Amino acid sequence: MTKTTTIDFLRHGEPVGGVMYRGGGTDHPLSDTGWVQMKQSVQKNPANWSAIVSSPMLRCKDFANYLANQKSLPIEIIENLREAGYGSWEGRTPDEIRADSAQEYWQFIADPVNSRPENAEPLDVFTQRIKEVLMQVLKDYEGQHILLVAHGAVSRAILGVILDFPLASQQLIEIPFAGMFRVSKDRKGLRIHHF
Repeated sequence: MTKTTTIDFLRHGEPVGGVMYRGGGTDHPLSDTGWVQMKQSVQKNPANWSAIVSSPMLRCKDFANYLANQKSLPIEIIENLREAGYGSWEGRTPDEIRADSAQEYWQFIADPVNSRPENAEPLDVFTQRIKEVLMQVLKDYEGQHILLVAHGAVSRAILGVILDFPLASQQLIEIPFAGMFRVSKDRKGLRIHHF
């Protein structure tokens, strides 16, 4: 009999500095609002987790460590769960980019696969990285119910992998700050359960 494995995905809350292209190279901690958002999200969606897995970025790891300590749960930090790299756009707001490079910005919105910012992580490379992490987590935590704390693009990539979306279609998924969704795996395969 196949054991059911359940992963609750939690996107980080608002970081210091608000909305910006804050990828794997920009490591801002959570703002006070971000802490409140994450605490509220967990309170609204309680679960009996056996472990917490987190991105190494401060906006994820700080809350994951806090919750692990509060609930006396083991925690694993996985380097490859870091956010996608946005190259020359790292640490810049959409308004700043549109003001400087409107054409480049709208090309990226229209074609996020082939019009990445300069030195950004290619979307196919990023998605493969996240797919490998997902498969390893499902293996390592088989039969358990865990919380995974990560990023918006990580969440989009996971949903895209499960649903076999084209890479560009991932970008049509909006995950709010501290948004949560659940994935389970059993004999039927992978299933998405939206909170």
